[in-house]
Amino acid sequence: MRVSMCFATLAVAMVPGLVAAQSSSSPVADAFRDNASRVGKNLVAAAETMPADKYSFKPTPAQMSFGQIVVHLSQGNDYLCGAIGGEKAPTRTKIADTASKEVLVARLKETFAFCDQALAKLDDSKLSEQLPFFGGRTRSRAAIMTLTTGDWADHYSQSSVYLRLNGELPPTAKGKQAE
Repeated sequence: MRVSMCFATLAVAMVPGLVAAQSSSSPVADAFRDNASRVGKNLVAAAETMPADKYSFKPTPAQMSFGQIVVHLSQGNDYLCGAIGGEKAPTRTKIADTASKEVLVARLKETFAFCDQALAKLDDSKLSEQLPFFGGRTRSRAAIMTLTTGDWADHYSQSSVYLRLNGELPPTAKGKQAE
């Protein structure tokens, strides 16, 4: 009787987790949205962490400056999230990589807000749909999602190195802050 009661209790305790795991018919889209949200917060935090006078910093002449990374990400977010979400990217005024930190951070935040909106209705039913991509080529929605995830990771890594070279810790390296 005790063993049966233990199994019954365990089964009841597992039901919410099983229901949650089965309730999503779009696990890929859900994971992509979660990643976009997390990465967006980290990239914005990195942009906020970099001192304003270091936005022109680049480790070597051949590399992008920190400001150029922020502009590149902003433009990429509008294009990529618009394509993935099937929405027209907003028309924005161009900003230079030499604009103030406040302007560049605000733009980055705007573009991640657009990503949140554009990706809100994304589901797994059209992952194989072919979408126009750079240079007139087409790629599947899933391929563009994968490319976007890699691009964000690449630029977060790049930003992290730039921060460390300027004596700053990247947001993900700070850990839990003391209250």
